[in-house]
Amino acid sequence: MKKCTILANGKPPRKSVISHLLKMGYSTLICADGGANIAKILKLVPEIIIGDLDSITVDTVEYYTDKSEIIRLKRQNDTDVEKALKWAIKNKYSEAVLLGATGDRLDHTFCNLGIVLKFFKLIKIILIAERSILIPYTGEVEIRTVPGETISFYGLNNKTKITTKGLKFPLHNEALPFGIRESTSNVAVGEKIRLTIKGGIIFVIRELNILKINALI
Repeated sequence: MKKCTILANGKPPRKSVISHLLKMGYSTLICADGGANIAKILKLVPEIIIGDLDSITVDTVEYYTDKSEIIRLKRQNDTDVEKALKWAIKNKYSEAVLLGATGDRLDHTFCNLGIVLKFFKLIKIILIAERSILIPYTGEVEIRTVPGETISFYGLNNKTKITTKGLKFPLHNEALPFGIRESTSNVAVGEKIRLTIKGGIIFVIRELNILKINALI
């Protein structure tokens, strides 16, 4: 199973987060355009830099010319993150962690959340922002947890129903339509939870540090 880390041009993650991911198997670092500027500051060398290259600085291009493969794609119907994901899919990656996808521009944040949905059937995407990690799920899944861990659940519409086992506040074939209802700050009571999701996708948000400490990512 091939895994990659995609670094976008949003709020920079801590270098320790990227280093941890690279050690845990997400070993190919792909920079989406201006994400390469962040990589340079963090003294990281991406395998691929891809995008329309309107955000990357001249200094960064020169720095990585002999170190990384730089791919310029002018397609304006795709964002740079989409270009990076399409490259990963074309090259048989099955899982990608997305970093730097949130920040001070709310439109970019919403766009990247939409991209997680758009590519859901093509590649597993894990989005990390600050101290949180977001993973979309559907169907029947079992997730390793830490007793007492805070977990939140967000849906999109009334059609998607979720049933849970192993949570302090269980859900029984319930919808969590965005802006109407959610399950924020639920709590795992044991070392695993079971989810049954029908009719769509649920976003599951967890605490990044807990997952790192317990080697769950």
